[in-house]
Amino acid sequence: MVLEHSATPGEKIRISGGGRCNFTNVHARPEHFLSANPRFCISALSGHGPRDFVALVEKHGIAYHEKALGQLFCDGSAQQIIDMLLAECIATGVEVRLNTSIRGVAHRDGRFAVETSGGWFEGSSLVVATGGLSIPKIGATGLGYEIARQFGLGIVAPRAALVPLTFDGELLRRVNALSGLSVNAVVAHGKTRFREGLLFTHRGLSGPSILQISSYWREAEEIKVNLAPDVDAFAALKAARAESPRAQIHTALAAHLPQRLAQTIVDFAGGDQRIADAPDKKLRAIADAVNDWRIVPVGTEGYRTAEVTIGGVDTKDLSSKTMEARTVPGLFFVGEVVDVTGHLGGFNFQWAWSSAHAAGNAA
Repeated sequence: MVLEHSATPGEKIRISGGGRCNFTNVHARPEHFLSANPRFCISALSGHGPRDFVALVEKHGIAYHEKALGQLFCDGSAQQIIDMLLAECIATGVEVRLNTSIRGVAHRDGRFAVETSGGWFEGSSLVVATGGLSIPKIGATGLGYEIARQFGLGIVAPRAALVPLTFDGELLRRVNALSGLSVNAVVAHGKTRFREGLLFTHRGLSGPSILQISSYWREAEEIKVNLAPDVDAFAALKAARAESPRAQIHTALAAHLPQRLAQTIVDFAGGDQRIADAPDKKLRAIADAVNDWRIVPVGTEGYRTAEVTIGGVDTKDLSSKTMEARTVPGLFFVGEVVDVTGHLGGFNFQWAWSSAHAAGNAA
């Protein structure tokens, strides 16, 4: 039996991938996941990987396509994945009870008793697949963490991940003027780098590269952004000075960046002028703002817009082969509620399928 407090099942599936569900990634490997124990996910991913889930999708005749970086999406809609999972439930005799909120869990005589708004239910196994705290408007709660604590399991402090970063003060004023503008960028935090789209917003930065780096970033830490990774901006500006000395600096820079972004960078570096009159020091400052923009975000947009929650049930207290609690036989935790968080691009859904498959076989 599946107990679901929402009126409809699979809400996070429904809204994912722009409504088409990025249901897995063909490249899903352990290095695409963050955890206090980076090796914890290996067994589950080996037992049920992307090919296995794709086989299920194909079994149900769902058309799909591959986008950049190995991401697989439905040709139609995310509802097809929800319908597929519900069909599998029906085929194997699983009852799904909607609008059923959980009021408490008890454990006695080797059995679990769950008190709900629809009465009590008992079983020898209990699988907690409650997700994390991200996107509360579709029903996310901390119930899974509460159950884990109740049974003495540790919790790695949860925080928002795959989430836009925010600025304040002068930095916010600068990016506000660029809201809606996007570029392909390399964003780095320490040795971790992602090259994907970057989007300026009215609160800071978003886009795939920023969402990816947000899982690694912590408060007061610096990130580095290269807004034109295929261009040596200093060399390009010096070449422009030799070839078109009468041109304005922003005109030369706009050959490599959107004009609005080029103008903003030049303005912040002291204003526009003929490139022939600009000393190397000024061109270097402009180039650094392009290829080595260093910023310290003030925070993130939080769980409201975070795609996932990083942290969760401590993997030290779970079996990596079955997802079962080491000290409570029959109690399992799967998916986002566990301290395993994937990169953007279908990895978190694959972790949900893989960990659930491991628990399902054992339970």
